[in-house]
Amino acid sequence: MASNIKACFVVVFVFVLTLNAFIGGIDAAGECGKTPIRTAAASLSPCLSAAGNAAAKVPPACCTKVSALIKTSPKCLCAVLLSPLAKQAGIKAEIGITIPKRCNIRNRPVGKKCGRYTVP
Repeated sequence: MASNIKACFVVVFVFVLTLNAFIGGIDAAGECGKTPIRTAAASLSPCLSAAGNAAAKVPPACCTKVSALIKTSPKCLCAVLLSPLAKQAGIKAEIGITIPKRCNIRNRPVGKKCGRYTVP
């Protein structure tokens, strides 16, 4: 009997969490605007090697994506770099934050803070 109640509670709890995430995510505008952070992170997939290794050459496709992201939503790059998803992918925020400079992006937010890191 107690296990049935516990199982029912878990199902209801998961349902409420899922519903809350779904409803909250519909009109949410975070650091990446209305683009979910997972989608923004996926768009930066050409940057994976450069964001995990400071000595790696930054691919032109990465520079293009980062430049576009900085133009449309500069805080989004920081949000992506500091996200748990980035950490799981092996991205090091302290290295990823150097990509705009390594790409010679002129309109990068120099001196802005991204967590405990400063954009070079």
